[in-house]
Amino acid sequence: MNTPPISPLNTLDERSREIFRELVEAYLNDGEPVGSRTLAQHGKSGLSSASIRNTLADLASMGLLSAPHVSAGRLPTQAGLRLFVDGLLQIGDLAQTEQHDIDTRVRAHGGTLDQALTEASTMLSGLAGGAGLVLAPAHETALRHVDFVSISPEQTLAVLVYEDGSVENRVMDQPPGATPAALSEAGNYLSTQLKGRTLEEAREDILQEIASHATALDEAAQSLITSGLADWAGGSGDERALIVRGRSNLLQSVEATADLERIRYLFDDLERKKDVVELMEQARNAPGVKIFIGSENALFSLSGSSVIVAPYMDSERRVIGALGVIGPTRINYARVIPMVDYTARAVGHVLDRLTGK
Repeated sequence: MNTPPISPLNTLDERSREIFRELVEAYLNDGEPVGSRTLAQHGKSGLSSASIRNTLADLASMGLLSAPHVSAGRLPTQAGLRLFVDGLLQIGDLAQTEQHDIDTRVRAHGGTLDQALTEASTMLSGLAGGAGLVLAPAHETALRHVDFVSISPEQTLAVLVYEDGSVENRVMDQPPGATPAALSEAGNYLSTQLKGRTLEEAREDILQEIASHATALDEAAQSLITSGLADWAGGSGDERALIVRGRSNLLQSVEATADLERIRYLFDDLERKKDVVELMEQARNAPGVKIFIGSENALFSLSGSSVIVAPYMDSERRVIGALGVIGPTRINYARVIPMVDYTARAVGHVLDRLTGK
């Protein structure tokens, strides 16, 4: 029988815990190394600078603190930040005014689910001081209506309207001989066949009906429908599914050349949308808020960033997507964690309203 490893927190006495907590909180507040003199003057331990310095040395030997320079103060390591977040961070509820503001903004911009999600991403980036991330659902929602609109001799815009009020626009190759009448015919046919069903539920029935020549559709309309169903059923929605807002907020934390290099890496990472989507998908399986610190996730290992993500779900507790914030590892965890959690619940309420639940 394997014995679970002992947490470093359990090996710290009360004094060491308090000094460690005060140091991390001071670091998260201003981003600077924290020295023993600062902790002696402003901390609650009542210990001398020399006594605190000895404790800091012990914490450093455990891998919880590091010193950028010999004469500088100490910084929490990634392991130290993880220990603080998991065991010492005190998280309270958002103030009623903050909850009301989040509810109001998400509802006001929630005419469709896409609009609500975009507002949630924008809002999180502004309130949390990082970039807001939202993973929109891969549509498993029933469709209400489909339209095809010619936008050039070679391209057609497919407009998919879902029962939850969200709208997707897909640009497709336009088949030869596709007249306005053929586009209208294809849209009407799909609207009838898909109404109240998801794409996946109706796809095989529609393709079989077309293959058996049981429809009166002309060749161009049939080609448009079959190519559309093939494209829409694929996994190419990742590029559309990720909403990122507030990249410029990340630049506000830049205080040195090293910070600028970190942000450059982070911007590069955010452009790799498929990888970010995979990270967000991990949060969909979490029971609550999930926190990735630094190299705990390979995607952001070079940029030294933290990601705080929570799933949002409908009234039946089905996970629909995920949302969160990415920022420097010294992000204000105590403020951002409840903010992300509450925003996820607010989006879930909008989702229920749009679907009539």
